[in-house]
Amino acid sequence: MEQSHSNETNANKALEHLIKRVMHGRNARAEHTSIIKKHPARKPDLTITATGRSPVIIEAKYMHKPENEVQEQADWYVREKREVNRQSHPIEAAIALRYPDEFQHIDDIDQALKETDELEYCAVYPKGKRFPTTGWLTGSVCDLADLIHLVDVPETAFQKCAEDLEKSIDSAVSHFPSDVKVVNEIFQRLGLTEDPKAKDLSELQRRKLKRTQTGRIAGAILANALLFHERIAAAYIDKNIPTISETGGRFAENRKDKALKAWDDILKINYWPIFDAAKEIISILPAYKASEVLRILTAAAERIQEQGLLYENDLTGHVFQNLIVDRKYLAAFYTLPTSAALLARLAVSKMKGIDWKDKEAVGQLRIADFACGTGALLSAVYDQIANLYERTGGNPADLHQALMEQVLYGFDVVHYATCLTASVLSGKQPGKTYDDTWFCTMPYGRQKDKAVKIGSLEFLDKAEQRILFHTGDPAKSPSGKGEDRRRVEVLDNSMDLVIMNPPFRRTATREGEDDSARGPFAAFGADEEAQKEMSERMSQLTKGTCYGFGGGIASAFAAIANKKLKPGGVLALVLPMTAAAGSSWQKFRTLLTKHYEDIEVISLADAKCYEVAFSAFTSMADCLVIARKKSDSIPSRYDSPTRFVSLRQRPAKLAAAGETARELIAKPTERGLEDGPFGGTDIDCGLEKMGETILANVGKTNPAWNPVRVRDFEVIQTAYKLTQGKLHLPKRKAKPLAITELKNVGQIRPHHRILI
Repeated sequence: MEQSHSNETNANKALEHLIKRVMHGRNARAEHTSIIKKHPARKPDLTITATGRSPVIIEAKYMHKPENEVQEQADWYVREKREVNRQSHPIEAAIALRYPDEFQHIDDIDQALKETDELEYCAVYPKGKRFPTTGWLTGSVCDLADLIHLVDVPETAFQKCAEDLEKSIDSAVSHFPSDVKVVNEIFQRLGLTEDPKAKDLSELQRRKLKRTQTGRIAGAILANALLFHERIAAAYIDKNIPTISETGGRFAENRKDKALKAWDDILKINYWPIFDAAKEIISILPAYKASEVLRILTAAAERIQEQGLLYENDLTGHVFQNLIVDRKYLAAFYTLPTSAALLARLAVSKMKGIDWKDKEAVGQLRIADFACGTGALLSAVYDQIANLYERTGGNPADLHQALMEQVLYGFDVVHYATCLTASVLSGKQPGKTYDDTWFCTMPYGRQKDKAVKIGSLEFLDKAEQRILFHTGDPAKSPSGKGEDRRRVEVLDNSMDLVIMNPPFRRTATREGEDDSARGPFAAFGADEEAQKEMSERMSQLTKGTCYGFGGGIASAFAAIANKKLKPGGVLALVLPMTAAAGSSWQKFRTLLTKHYEDIEVISLADAKCYEVAFSAFTSMADCLVIARKKSDSIPSRYDSPTRFVSLRQRPAKLAAAGETARELIAKPTERGLEDGPFGGTDIDCGLEKMGETILANVGKTNPAWNPVRVRDFEVIQTAYKLTQGKLHLPKRKAKPLAITELKNVGQIRPHHRILI
C-alpha cells in the first residue's frame, strides 16, 4: 500500500515535468500544500496555473482503485469553485486521471509516462457535469495537455466581460456625435455599408440607424485598442507608454490628445491592425465627444483587467470576437469557436509531410481564408499549429512572427473585419512584434474608375490584385513609402491550406422574397445597375470552374480555393447543405471526386433538429467539407471513397470539439454504404456515442452526397440495397424486390403551382 502511494507520488512529479515541457506559459506543481485558499492542508496531486486562465486541478489514482474515488476527489475542487492562492479566477474544471496499474512496478516512471498512450482521464465541471458524460478518455500526456488547454478557459469571467463590453459600447454610442458629416467620415473610413432595408425608412430614421451602426463598430474597435494598449504598456515598460488610466481614465485630462500620442508611440513599435483605425476614429471625433467615449470604454477595460483576462494570450480576442460578430451588430453569421476548432484540427491533420518541430518548415507554409470575417477560422488554425509545435517541446511564441508575416493570409470586403482578424491573431502573443501582415481589404462594388469589383473573387482573374487597405505598417514596406501595399499577389497552386466559411448568398431568388434579398450583391448597398455588372463579372470570372449559378457565391469561393491550392494542399470549407445534393453543386462534387482524395463530409443529425448548423444564429443547415488535392494532375476515375460523418450534436464546448477531432483523426472507418445493413463505424467519447462514419463511392453513378444528416447509417444502407432491387433489413436476410419507375405504374399529373 505504501509502495503504491510512493509510486503514485513519483508519477505525479513525472507528470509535472512533462506538462511543463509541452505547455509553455503554464506552471505545474505536484504534491504541494498551501495551494487552495482556506484549505492549506489540502494537497492536490497536480495544480496547473497560467495568467488569465482558470487553474486546473488533476487528481490521479491507479486504475485498480474504484473509479468514483478519483472522480469524487476532483469534484471537490469544482463543487464550490474553490480558489487557488494568487490566481484571478476560481477553479472551473478539474481532471480525474487514472494511471495504468503497471506503473506501480516500473523504476523509470518518467520514460513510461512519456511513452504511454493508455492514460484514462475525464474533465469534471461544477454542478456534477462531466466530460465525457460516461466512461473515460484514453490518450497520452500530450492528449491530456490538449484537454487542459481546452478546459482552463475562465468561462464565468469571459461571459461577464463580454456582457460588460457590450453594455459599455452601447453606452459609448449614446455619446457618439449626431453630426452627419462626422458620422459619414467614420462610416466611410471603416468601409461600412448601409443596411438595404434602410431605404424604406425616413431620412431621420436612416440617420439614426447609420449613427448607431457606425458608433457600435467604432466603439468596438476603440475598446479593442484600449485592451491591447494596456497589454502593450506592460510588455514594453522601456518605451514609457502610459497606461489607459493615465490616458483615458476617470481623472485624466485631454483624453483625446493623450490617447493619440500614446497610440502614435505604439504604432512606432507596430500593431497597425489594432491602432491605425482606432487612431483615425479618435482623430475624427470632436474632442469633447472623444473624451466621453474614451472615459466609458477605458472604465470597461479597467474592469476587464480586474477580472484577470487582460494579459491572457487569446481570451481578449475571443471576447471581442464574441461581441463584434453578434447578429444584432452585423446582421451576419459566423463560425462558432467550437466548429472552427473542429474544422481546423481536421484540416491541419490532412497536411502531410510537415515536420512540426521544424520552425523553418512551419514558416514556409501558406494558409489562406478568402472570406476571413473576424478571423475565427484563421485563429483556430493558428492555435492548432501552435499546439502541434508545442507538443514537440517548442515554444509557440517563437512561431508568432513567421505566422503573422509569412504563413497566414486573410481577405475580406469589410475593412474592420480584416483589422479584427489581424487584431485577434496579434493577441495570441501581444509581446511579440512583426513587420508585415497579409490581411487585406478587397475592392467591392463600383470603383472610382467606374469599373466593378467583387472582392476576393477577383483572384480568379489574376494572381496580383489591387487592394483597398493593408493592415501592415506602410513605413516597413519594401519601398519604404507604402505604394506596394496597394497590391497583393496570391499565386495559383501556392496554398497549403485554404479554409473558409464563405457567404451563402444565392444568385437566384425564390418567389415571394423581398427586394433586399434579391441578388448576391444586394446586401452591400450597390444599386441595381452595379449589381447586374457585378453578377456579370462573377459569371465571366467563374467560367470553366466549379461555380454553379444556383449554388450562389459559396460555390464561387470554392472555385477560388481550388485554383489557389497547390497539389497536396488541403481544402476546408463550411458549405450550405445544398452542396450535398443540389444540382447546382454537381460540378463542385465532381471536382472533388476527380481531383481530390481523403474527402470528408461532416454534418449534424440532431434528433430534435435543434442544431443543424456549424455556424451561429442560423437555422440553415450546413456541413464541413475537408479534402486533400491530389499530387498528380491526371484526373482519376470515380473510385475514391468519401468518408461521411454524422454527428449527433454540435460540439458544445472546445473540449468536445477537440475530442471529436481526435477520434475522427485516429479512428479509421471500416464500414461502407454497400455493407450491411450493419450501420457505420461508431465515433465514441468515453462510453457515449457521438456519431457514425461511413465510406461511400460518390461520382458518376451516384452524384449526390446522400449519406449526410443520417443519424443511423443502417437506414441509408437499406435504402442503397433497394436501389439494387433488394430488401435487406437489419438482422434479416436480403430478399429480391421488384422495383420500377413511378411513371410505369401511374400518370404524373400537372404540378399544383400551375393551378394557383
